[in-house]
Amino acid sequence: MASRLSRIWPALSRVRLRSALGCRCVSQTTKSSAAVASDLQPVSPAAQDSHGHTEVSPFEKNPDFHGFHHQDSFVDEWNMRLAFFFGISVAIVIGGTFIHYLPDHGMRQWARREAERLIKQREADGLLLMSENYYDPSKIVLPSSGEE
Repeated sequence: MASRLSRIWPALSRVRLRSALGCRCVSQTTKSSAAVASDLQPVSPAAQDSHGHTEVSPFEKNPDFHGFHHQDSFVDEWNMRLAFFFGISVAIVIGGTFIHYLPDHGMRQWARREAERLIKQREADGLLLMSENYYDPSKIVLPSSGEE
């Protein structure tokens, strides 16, 4: 592999040197007729201001326009970076902290503490932790068989 690379290296280095020396490749494709007409047509005097300047699109001035500053690309880029950094930081850090300190949803922690308290109380009284009857049978009032 290294021997193959050493054989083609002179050709690769010449290609890079030519591009560094300022050789330019010219595209031979034709532009669309609308683009050619707009490039060659003179600007009407109504579209010019008092000094002969024409309006320039913000996208031509700043092709990487992020929507924060339409004239200065440096300010636009830094405002975008700051907005995303602080926006994401606020969403993750403050949002995570808020969710962490929310009250007990569904009272799950309270239910566990209450169950542990009842288990300790039943063990201290010598009762079973769970009985076969969910409700106390002496407190249940059943209808008589004749009322059906």
